[in-house]
Amino acid sequence: MSDTPTTTKPRLPADTHLGRIFLRVRDLRRETGFYRTALGLEVLTETDGYTELGVDARGLIGLIAAPDARPAPHAPGLYHLALLLPDRPALGAFLRATVKDRTRLQGTADHGVSEAVYLADLEGNGIEVYRDLPRSEWPQSGSEVEMITAPIDARGVLEAGQPSQGGFKAPAGSTLGHVHLQVSDLQRARERFHDVIGFDVTQSNFPGALFLSAGGYHHHIGLNTWGSAGRPAAPHGSLGLDWFEIVVPDAAARAALIERLAANSTSEDSSVGGPPARIYRDADGIGVAVAAG
Repeated sequence: MSDTPTTTKPRLPADTHLGRIFLRVRDLRRETGFYRTALGLEVLTETDGYTELGVDARGLIGLIAAPDARPAPHAPGLYHLALLLPDRPALGAFLRATVKDRTRLQGTADHGVSEAVYLADLEGNGIEVYRDLPRSEWPQSGSEVEMITAPIDARGVLEAGQPSQGGFKAPAGSTLGHVHLQVSDLQRARERFHDVIGFDVTQSNFPGALFLSAGGYHHHIGLNTWGSAGRPAAPHGSLGLDWFEIVVPDAAARAALIERLAANSTSEDSSVGGPPARIYRDADGIGVAVAAG
């Protein structure tokens, strides 16, 4: 019988999900207007230096005024945030609105697990708006999902949506489905989000990218090095991603995650967006906070 200790890697509870994402923006008023009109979010909180938007009193996106900050476009940080709509009719309504309003899109895709529309806000922060296909239809490769990038059935999506006289409104049930990050070192980021935080790897065969989740979801976290490999972290306080929340409803699992992050991160307190939160940053400067949900 061996006396060698075994180490079990942490795993997050299946009901773990993402909460809010916080962006530093140069023009708070214009960016607030964009997220209200283009994404159909409600303003939940508004001060001189902060706006929080969401759906049905659930905060999703916090915008922090940083008028003197500078962008760091090739540094690690946000690739895109992803607004998950509850169904195909909602995505169709969104796509209809982009056509009507002549919103500039960056592309569309069928990923096998979802149908997605891509755009950016007025300061270049990437956005995905998508709906999930039923889990029974997700393509698999062994124990992993097999996400693809194929042409979307745009006509089918448009026909599923109903035109709206008052512009698109994100419906009840819309959430921050995932966050896709650009990182400097994929293996180091894997160690952060898999070994320390405890997300499961869900797809590892996509060149230069890695996808992770809790509870068998196709991904809560996307990582890539396509334009950021080897790049230093952005100067603290740059425009773009500041931090995002990982929501862990189970108190014991939440406490264990905070302990792991505290041992493997630099940290700071922030009072933006409500009660003070502890922000844990990795070597790329990417911040996460742990929330109770």
